[in-house]
Amino acid sequence: MIRTWKALCVACSLIFTFSATHNVDAKKKVVTERILYIPHDNRPVVFKQTVDAAKKFGCEIITPPEELLGNREFRGDPEKLWEWLEKNTDKKITAAVISSDSMLYGSLIGSRKHEYEENVILERAERFREFRKDHKKLPIYVFSSIMRTPRSAEASGYEEPDYYRNYGANIFRYTALKDKKELETLSERETKELAFLERLIPSRAMNDWMGRRDKNFAANKKLIDLAKSDNFNYLLLGRDDNAPWSQTHYESRHLKEYGGTDKKKYMAVAGIDEVGLMLITRAINDGTKNVPFIFVKYNWGRGGDTVPLYSDEKIDDSIDAEILATGANRVKDPDHADFVLVVNTNTNGETYEAQDAKNASTPRDGTRYIVDTVADYVAEGRQVVVADIAFANGADNALMEQFGKRRLLTELHAYAGWNTATNSTGFAISQGILAKKMSPEDKRDMLVTRLLDDWAYQANVRNVVAAQLKWVRGDGFYGSLNDKVANVTESCNRMILNFVESNLPPFEDNGEFSVKFPWNRMFEADILRGRDIPKKKSYFKRD
Repeated sequence: MIRTWKALCVACSLIFTFSATHNVDAKKKVVTERILYIPHDNRPVVFKQTVDAAKKFGCEIITPPEELLGNREFRGDPEKLWEWLEKNTDKKITAAVISSDSMLYGSLIGSRKHEYEENVILERAERFREFRKDHKKLPIYVFSSIMRTPRSAEASGYEEPDYYRNYGANIFRYTALKDKKELETLSERETKELAFLERLIPSRAMNDWMGRRDKNFAANKKLIDLAKSDNFNYLLLGRDDNAPWSQTHYESRHLKEYGGTDKKKYMAVAGIDEVGLMLITRAINDGTKNVPFIFVKYNWGRGGDTVPLYSDEKIDDSIDAEILATGANRVKDPDHADFVLVVNTNTNGETYEAQDAKNASTPRDGTRYIVDTVADYVAEGRQVVVADIAFANGADNALMEQFGKRRLLTELHAYAGWNTATNSTGFAISQGILAKKMSPEDKRDMLVTRLLDDWAYQANVRNVVAAQLKWVRGDGFYGSLNDKVANVTESCNRMILNFVESNLPPFEDNGEFSVKFPWNRMFEADILRGRDIPKKKSYFKRD
């Protein structure tokens, strides 16, 4: 964990302290948008945190009961979700943002493990046409996943069929070579490797994996047809974890060939967990007839040419698509922008995992440049949003420490540094758009959520506790905590409190935290704050 900052709390204490009078005088939001939202599962970032960001803008968000949403063990029930959708879409709803994975398979996990026949899936997709007929004037936004291709069993998080534990890396490599073969000539060595893998991977496993993908591919073609015939206001196809050569990349290319390049009705983007908030943001922009302008600034070096981990394209192409998907426009001059999106990349164009030894407090090449850039924009009075993608699955510790030393943490308009690069950039863009109409308290609260999750937990606490798991009593491991969950929870609670005391300035409700693991694994956590748990004595004191 990064070292203690004794000066930071003193330096920033006045910045994050809001008086009771300010809270009372804050204008109550007038709800003009009432959006129905069906996420692709119940993980905090795609459900709770996405809904919370929209609510802070002033929207009323209508969601299914959580028990209807897919989770790690329950793949979801498409029929019950369709019943809920039809029952709860009334005349007061101003837009609907819907995960087709939930409506076709039950959830994102369901799309990877279901046993539905293709005709059943396509019949469910056809119900979107009937839904449009029943709600002719309702803006409908749908997002769907192009199935991911994890590099290994470990990368899959045990969310693929069981055979992926033994053959995941081989399946990934096999499909990468097949994808490459269609566009380039394989070397003699690669040709032999492809033939060897074809013999090595059991045909039963490959047929099962590809069969489910074929159904997903057919469903996405059907959704494109529905979008082209105006059954949706917009369709986003999210490329789940992928690579430049992979089955995901292969399918995305062919879906693009099938659908054409009309980006006014639908588009494929790298990533999936951010697209729910992106489409909610688009629905809000369409409903309020708002077109935000965004200026993008990269670190020096490779910058926008960086191809991050878990992506199949340059990050600049991904950001272009994400800006367009939210209903915003990219501009070439910060003077014409609503906010500046500063993208923290490594100068060499590499992306590392957050637990990598490089993710220390010591500044690297480009750290000072990014911090100076943000400081200059803030001094000019510009709104600055930071997409922190130098590391996957967590914040850049060196960057965040320098932000603290320069008193910039509390000056950010929005921030994201979680999971994949496109998860962060898409979330950051959406938050930046929504934050413009948030109260100072709500904007700060959204920022604090990301600091706690992306920086405190993902980049630091998670890695320390994970390294200690073998000493914790009981059965369980990183991917399935089981008997160890109570001890892990206690350790994480204590370490996050210590991290907050050492690294963050005082803010409302930061006196107490409670970590939950809704998916029985350490990869994601739901960090409850004082407002969500029984009130006790505050950890920080106000003068």
